[in-house]
Amino acid sequence: MSASGGTKAIVAALSANLAIAVAKFVAFLFSGSSSMLAESVHSLADSGNQGLLLLGGKRAKRQATPEHPFGYGRERYIYAFLVSIVLFSVGGMFAIYEGYEKIKHPHELEHWYWPVGVLVFAIIAEAFSFRTAIKESNPLRGKQSWSQFIRRAKAPELPVVLLEDLGALVGLILALGGVGLALATGDGVWDGIGTLCIGVLLIVIAIVLAAETKSLLLGESAGLDEVRKIEAALVDGDTVTRVIHMRTLHLGPEELLVAAKLAVQHDDTAAEVAAAINAAEARIREAVPIARAIYLEPDIYDEAAAAKGTNPAMTPSPDASPR
Repeated sequence: MSASGGTKAIVAALSANLAIAVAKFVAFLFSGSSSMLAESVHSLADSGNQGLLLLGGKRAKRQATPEHPFGYGRERYIYAFLVSIVLFSVGGMFAIYEGYEKIKHPHELEHWYWPVGVLVFAIIAEAFSFRTAIKESNPLRGKQSWSQFIRRAKAPELPVVLLEDLGALVGLILALGGVGLALATGDGVWDGIGTLCIGVLLIVIAIVLAAETKSLLLGESAGLDEVRKIEAALVDGDTVTRVIHMRTLHLGPEELLVAAKLAVQHDDTAAEVAAAINAAEARIREAVPIARAIYLEPDIYDEAAAAKGTNPAMTPSPDASPR
């Protein structure tokens, strides 16, 4: 992911959410709407989340140390995971609690034009933020569907902002529906029901975010396209005849570790093998620039021995189904 693209989307979302949070809270004070209170807390939680993403991006740029020799690229994954926790606890659970209380103790909305006006403003602002996130994501998404992009993206920021903005838009529509039904029927229970629906929506989004960022934290391999490019770059058909097995691991969204055992000619000299390994490293870096840490081991391929066991080779395999 382009760092500038991700930052632009985060800043747009942060600006929108801060303005919306203030407007929603003012509307709550004038109307007493629980939907507006839940939505104001939701916007505050989202603002904190965007702050966490910006902090994670800054901390991930720190230089490697002897204690952390591969750097701090995974900090972006950690802070994205914290976002899912904040969204679940602060946004989702608070909204469910507030909705339950409003259903138990409903009261008529006052100054209805405040929540309605603020919700319309918020929908416009969130739509602008969502449009920015979509625009920044499209070049990276390519031909993937949106669900595939969110599931397979190695950089967490844009998927997080996309899901947050989508959740915010749907939540605003739910809040508007709850307020509208409460006004139409004179029954404040509808406002509480709308608040409950917002809480359930936020918890579902938080669970999806947690599952995806957990996978990134555990360590994901390069995508199939990158694996094929690396394989093609490794084999020169002269000294390096084949890839015996290979492992790849994302050390961060824009940093990849490559470790491979390569088959070389049995009669090549040490100098020829060393030159071939150096040339293979250079080809990998040209084909996949994010391959920063590369460890290549030369070996003599034994076809009979390989036939006896399973091939532990590539991760992922070209035949494997993408997750």
